Amino acid sequence: MPFRKPVVAIENPNVEQTAKFVKEAVSKRKAVVLVGNCWVDYRGRANSKLEPGERIVVIKEDGSVLVHRPTGYEPVNWQPAGCLFQIHVTGDVLRVRAIHRRPAESVNITFNRVYLLSVMSLVDKGGFSLYASEEDMQRAILLDPSLLEVGFEPISYEKKVEPGFVDVYGVDRDGKFVVVEIKRKTAGKNAALQLARYVDFVRTTANREIRGVLVAPRLAKGVQKLLATLGLEFKALDPKRCGETLQRTETRKLADFF
Repeated sequence: MPFRKPVVAIENPNVEQTAKFVKEAVSKRKAVVLVGNCWVDYRGRANSKLEPGERIVVIKEDGSVLVHRPTGYEPVNWQPAGCLFQIHVTGDVLRVRAIHRRPAESVNITFNRVYLLSVMSLVDKGGFSLYASEEDMQRAILLDPSLLEVGFEPISYEKKVEPGFVDVYGVDRDGKFVVVEIKRKTAGKNAALQLARYVDFVRTTANREIRGVLVAPRLAKGVQKLLATLGLEFKALDPKRCGETLQRTETRKLADFF
């Protein structure tokens, strides 16, 4: 089996050398990481300008582009997959332009100094499993209340009641108060009794009908019967679905920003 060299890295390349390597890399659908001093102009659904600073620019094999500051996990500028690239040197600066056709937009990145150039040909066939915590499930319901049910409107979360804290508290489309208890794994008898205590406390302070809803991927044996006895409800919700909701929301927030 021939030796495979998946990563080539060059420290402090000049702009001509960088342009040559980046052109070859994008033409062969390789990933590129550029670290250096740059400034960025975006034109598209909105316009933005990023003044000079030292940043990390990632061009992925699928033609997506990310411009990262030294801190924070979100890119300050980005372009989705499928970009076309124009790469050239003007004077003593390197210009990388990533063009996206639909919607029509472009990001122009200009480097006057490159500290590190890395070209990568990576293989990634691993599967991806997304798992969400109870906090993530709570956030997902707050962001998309229809995960619980159509017409549900959250009022608060971590609402303090005498036995503890209600995960999500809201109103359904009929005007009834809804007390929501969330469990990431199989909900057992204790979860049902905990929800019952919360509902009982809220009934002492509210002057309208109260519903209690236990949210979990599944119920342990016999818990459905206990919920019915207590006058409570069950909503099956997969944590993976909540994680996907959060992912879509973060992506939408980035798109709205630009």
